[in-house]
Amino acid sequence: MAIKHFLQFRDFDPGELDYLFARARVIKDRFKRYVKHHPLADRTLVMIFEKASTRTRLSFEAGMQQLGGAAIYLNTRDSQLGRGEPVEDAAEVISRMCDIVMIRTFEQDIIERFAAHSRVPVVNGLTNEYHPCQILADIFTFIEHRGSIRGRNVAWIGDSNNVCNTWLQAAELLDFNVRVSTPPGYEVEPDRAGLVGTGHFEQFSDPMKACEGADLVTTDVWTSMGFEAENDERRKAFADWRVDADMMRVARPDALFMHCLPAHRGEEVDADVIDGPQSVVWDEAENRLHAQKALMEYLLLGRLDD
Repeated sequence: MAIKHFLQFRDFDPGELDYLFARARVIKDRFKRYVKHHPLADRTLVMIFEKASTRTRLSFEAGMQQLGGAAIYLNTRDSQLGRGEPVEDAAEVISRMCDIVMIRTFEQDIIERFAAHSRVPVVNGLTNEYHPCQILADIFTFIEHRGSIRGRNVAWIGDSNNVCNTWLQAAELLDFNVRVSTPPGYEVEPDRAGLVGTGHFEQFSDPMKACEGADLVTTDVWTSMGFEAENDERRKAFADWRVDADMMRVARPDALFMHCLPAHRGEEVDADVIDGPQSVVWDEAENRLHAQKALMEYLLLGRLDD
């Protein structure tokens, strides 16, 4: 199989995504039943972190080990990348010593340049623009709880950040709708989000309107990594964009709540929502593990029937 990367959500077509959701279910079932599943024995994952993480490191490292392989952690501060080595040179060397690379960094351009010089698949663990592994897990979680996401309505409340951008790409590919509500000045930028059209999302100035009839309400922190200097300004701007019980009340009665974590209770979401009966954030967090195992297996071995 030709080398394939997962740098943004639209790098896969709907058929590939449906395969990954189905495969993640199989892999998760085996994990829960303690059935050994080692298709990536003797394979090595290199994880390069420029941005810190808990869930991304743990899910990739544990996932690769559970698939029978090994994972190596590199922080740019402790490698030549942090001392000015060109990204292209690092890609040439690192990709000769491993089988797959995951990168969590700032600008999307960094990971695109790395992938262009890599001999092995490259996975986006998060950039300023996109977070495709998170949405892979989120949609898998929705499918587990509510079935197909096609034709459903997702309400995104808060900053139009990398997670929001990826939800918008997913909506175009999988035929559902995203209803985005942000404060003035933080609206969706279609070009930055990498959208082909605008037929699968709407923008709302009122977050309550965005939540009306939603099948899923989701949000993220008001200040993403790299934007800490804007924290005080953002707290003021986003004060009316906290997901609360009233927003969940106007959504569908069986609506789910998601948050990619870490969360700040009392800021972007109230405690009684994230800790309430409609919240599936812990399933969502766990499913990073299973969705990414399906992803790594697919990038290295293609489609499997077992």
